[in-house]
Amino acid sequence: MSVGGNTERAGRKPPAPVDHTYAAVDLGSNNCRLLVARPMAEGFRVVDAFSRIVRLGEGVEGSRRLSDAAMDRTIAALKICADKMRRRKVTRARCVATAACRKARNCDEFLARVDKEAGLYVETISAEEEAGLAVAGCRPLLEARARHALVFDIGGGSTELIWAEHHPDRGIEPIALTSLPIGVVGLSEHHGGGEFSAEQYEALVRRLLADLGAFETAHGINEKMRQGRVQMIGTSGTVTTLSGVHLGLEKYDRRRVDGLWLSFADARSAAEQLRCMNQAQRVAHPCIGRGRADLVVAGCAILEAIRRTWPCEKLRVADRGVREGLLLSLMRRDNHRPGNGGRDGTNP
Repeated sequence: MSVGGNTERAGRKPPAPVDHTYAAVDLGSNNCRLLVARPMAEGFRVVDAFSRIVRLGEGVEGSRRLSDAAMDRTIAALKICADKMRRRKVTRARCVATAACRKARNCDEFLARVDKEAGLYVETISAEEEAGLAVAGCRPLLEARARHALVFDIGGGSTELIWAEHHPDRGIEPIALTSLPIGVVGLSEHHGGGEFSAEQYEALVRRLLADLGAFETAHGINEKMRQGRVQMIGTSGTVTTLSGVHLGLEKYDRRRVDGLWLSFADARSAAEQLRCMNQAQRVAHPCIGRGRADLVVAGCAILEAIRRTWPCEKLRVADRGVREGLLLSLMRRDNHRPGNGGRDGTNP
């Protein structure tokens, strides 16, 4: 029986809300991520987690198809997710796929394989829903004084921008969002890997400015920034990696990265450090590794273009997003209504 939808059987009285264990799977163009959690009065407690770089979106920009190798890697990771969900006795779950599956012509074939081989029902969600889930998951990182938020998610196959109004009592309400077809996997493939000269890097940043400029023109975000009380939040492997490099971590530590205030001066310094490394040096870096070594510089270029479009001193780093948004939506549906969406405890 597939896992991932509503796990109740028709006609059976649902268990009391306190008995539910929840799971969320976020299948992106680069990563497969799982969280298993139990609700608490304020937020939820993570009881299990899993993350693996699978590169599902590898080659999709050119072929518009998921490769056999990418599908095999991803299904292997999803089998681990399904096993963890069974062992944790998950009773509520939602599993979603994003940019790579939205773009691939053989997405339905892939999801049928996932259902058959991993026993998971995975649905492809729209860019708009993805952005909404990401911003909901990041809400605990918004300061009470912030009246607006610009949240961005630099993904493997796309970059989401969310411009939102923040009400400390009512929560965060998106005003506008967009999904740009620029992501670290596609950009890296287009440029032949992770090596960029200073000239190539600057040319890429300048090209990206045009993609971002339309969102600024439509919504006048810079005017609100000049007035103050706008907070920027970045949720992606790019910003968490830059944070780890900036902090000089010998091993990535989510507890030190999630919620970090990162100045753009420090972000640019870390980005230049990464650009000047060769592939072997990036692979050897404890906060990068083989899975991100050829992608991270492209992500830095997207971040630099965001900074130039919306100049501000700092951003808040979020090692959270879609998975947390999924969990919160499932819990609210069962009337748990976690207070702040925070995560008590740490990933196992």
